[in-house]
Amino acid sequence: MAVSADRAPEPAPVRSRIGLRPWARTDPVAVLSMARHIAGELKDGLGGPGVRAAARGVRRLLDVGRVGLADLSGRPVWAPTPPPDERPAAELVEEVLHTEGKSGRPPLLALPLHVHHELAGVLLVEGAVRRSAAREAAGWIVEALERGRLEASAEQAAQAELRALRAEISPHFVYNALTVIAALVSSEPDRSRELMIDFADYIRYSLARHGEYTTVADEFHAIETYLALQRAVLGERLQVQVRVAPEVLAVALPYLVLQPLVENAVRHGIEPRAAAGHVMVRGEAEGNDCVISVEDDGLGMDPSIAEEILAGRGGTDSVGLANVDRRLRNVYGPWFGLVVETAPGEGTRVVVRIPRFQPGVMPG
Repeated sequence: MAVSADRAPEPAPVRSRIGLRPWARTDPVAVLSMARHIAGELKDGLGGPGVRAAARGVRRLLDVGRVGLADLSGRPVWAPTPPPDERPAAELVEEVLHTEGKSGRPPLLALPLHVHHELAGVLLVEGAVRRSAAREAAGWIVEALERGRLEASAEQAAQAELRALRAEISPHFVYNALTVIAALVSSEPDRSRELMIDFADYIRYSLARHGEYTTVADEFHAIETYLALQRAVLGERLQVQVRVAPEVLAVALPYLVLQPLVENAVRHGIEPRAAAGHVMVRGEAEGNDCVISVEDDGLGMDPSIAEEILAGRGGTDSVGLANVDRRLRNVYGPWFGLVVETAPGEGTRVVVRIPRFQPGVMPG
């Protein structure tokens, strides 16, 4: 293609002195997008499957020849490929792991990665790059690793809360249920057999390994099983009413959310009183929400006590209610916790409101 004689040819692009690609200097959206990509690849840590992709992202951002990421084992994962002679890099990594300080200088630089004030690994940069740019990249990596650890800790806490709920089966209830079943073996064998099946279902649902989420139908089945056993134990002292609209049966929700609410209604509302009491459980659709209420006409409590229980300060006997409230808020957001309506001598009503459809909430 001909070039006009009065037009000088365009100069060759000059690489930035700070070691960033030209697009990174002019397009902040691209920089943020790359940082987010790097963070996503490092969500499982420096030993996870995304380390090589993260190294590629850092290399592209810094526009250098090679980038390596090493965990505490000292074995770097390189992008695009390991250097022909890895001994110089290995010596730098060993020095960083030993001193927890930076080592080397461009064109081969090694920087420590401290996560929550503890050494987690090493960033290796091979190429013409300013140390300030390498330090900035190391800072992004550290933030990604810290966020990954926090997310993992939150998941572990949620699993611990679920294990706590599973462990809350009352020995008193188990003893009473088995005593009633044993007493009916001779006089009412069919009734005894039905209750033993209910008891097995209750134990299996409460203790077996489940996915993180289940359905309203499964939770209501567990509720009916528990109430059948409690009616056998308490006799006429416990009256039960369970109603659930068909359109909410398939709604997904966190496992073991409703059963603890019903157990609290019986244990704290009905069992302590001498007269007969009622427990009513309802589930219905309200627009895009599923609303489930558990109500008893038992002893009730001061609203300030209910507030303390939901805040996790109600003692070990009420840990289930606080756990359920916290799990709902973690899954659906701060607007979707428990609502407790109560007063001394007026019973207690606990309301659960959840979206009928929530991305990522699928029964396991």
